[in-house]
Amino acid sequence: MSLFDDFLVRAALAGVGVALAAGPLGCFVVWRRMAYFGDATAHAALLGVTLALASSLPVTLGVGLTALAMALVITAAAGRTYAADTLLGVSAHGALAVGLVAAGFLPGVRVDLQAYLFGDILAVSRADLAVIWGGAALVVGLLVWRWRNLILTTLNADLAAAAGLASARERLALTLALAALVAVAIKVVGVLLITAMLIVPAAAARPLSRTPEVMAFGAAAVGALAALAGLGASMRLDSPTGPTIVVAAIVLLLLTNGLAALRK
Repeated sequence: MSLFDDFLVRAALAGVGVALAAGPLGCFVVWRRMAYFGDATAHAALLGVTLALASSLPVTLGVGLTALAMALVITAAAGRTYAADTLLGVSAHGALAVGLVAAGFLPGVRVDLQAYLFGDILAVSRADLAVIWGGAALVVGLLVWRWRNLILTTLNADLAAAAGLASARERLALTLALAALVAVAIKVVGVLLITAMLIVPAAAARPLSRTPEVMAFGAAAVGALAALAGLGASMRLDSPTGPTIVVAAIVLLLLTNGLAALRK
């Protein structure tokens, strides 16, 4: 029997894989104040699940394409008729509601909505692990490739434009990374908790970080620790694993803020 036959090992590897990508990406979500944008993209994932099941496509592919389409539509439409936050709120809840309703009309298909809403990390298979780590590697690779440009356009758009950088191109890179992360993270923490795994580890790393790079590494470490601690607490307390991972991340957020206060 191989090591990967242990469902706890697979669950731990899945949680760490998502955290290593969500941490650095979440830093840009925090810096650019894109929490609502991430929420709307994540909520579109359930609609992607329904469309994938209806068309017999792989769920990961359906979720990724739908999340990407939602992100691109929001980016193009924001500020034209409605304010960005209004459009994001309508898109997020609308996509979630349409996905829930549409799932009920799939003929002959039983959809485990709770698993897609809150994740089912304990049911991760070896094939799922390959998808999760492959998607995480794609996200991290994209961030490393565009790191300098992303940092510059995030800190000072005018300076970036003077340097010949296109903010729209860097925003597209973040959109692609966010869609890929949503596609691989839905199995671990579910639609409703993906945004938490983006924001909370990044927020936890921020008080103890002096540079963007330190914050990115710190967010990845906090996310990985939260995944392992949440998994362990879930097994001990018999609580839902996805929400317990988020609770563990929030506890770490409180601890890092406490440490920062003591240092001051």
